[in-house]
Amino acid sequence: LTVLSKEKTKHFGFGCERREGIISGRFFCYRFVYVVSYETMIHFVLLVSRQGKVRLTKWYSPYAQKERSKVIRELSGVILNRGPKLCNFVEWRGYKVVYKRYASLYFCMCIDQEDNELEVLEIIHHYVEILDRYFGSVCELDLIFNFHKAYYILDELLIAGELQESSKKTVARIISAQDQLVEVAKEEASSISNIIAQATK
Repeated sequence: LTVLSKEKTKHFGFGCERREGIISGRFFCYRFVYVVSYETMIHFVLLVSRQGKVRLTKWYSPYAQKERSKVIRELSGVILNRGPKLCNFVEWRGYKVVYKRYASLYFCMCIDQEDNELEVLEIIHHYVEILDRYFGSVCELDLIFNFHKAYYILDELLIAGELQESSKKTVARIISAQDQLVEVAKEEASSISNIIAQATK
């Protein structure tokens, strides 16, 4: 029995396998299998432009500020200099960095060595599809001028470095409701400002 690390052990369950044989008649033999599964842990998310400009960072593991700057410089240099025909996985400092380029942006996620790279590629694509749905053919300028929206969407998608919501419709509905709350708050603030302005005349 292989014991996973405490961080990786997330879900437990039992599977049941039926076998049948004949010994002095017919009988059924059941063998119970102990199943352990775990979620992919993402340590950080990084969006970098072709010019090496950082457009979004999200850290799910503790990194000091100096270390974060060093990580960004190092990974930007590695990923931006890779050829288009090379694979989308990079082994780095005992981790794996999974990245994918969309137009002028590189979406990067750092995971453990034993985690599934293809699953992370799907998470990246899932995030880009939600951004596309929200902004309507998202581009780099959308993320520059509406970076807070990109963070909102990412926070609905990932919590503590793990995928929490796989439905694009659900995320879009939540973000839309959030936008409505912001508009209501703006209207209320504007009304209060008008009342104060009239009272001070």
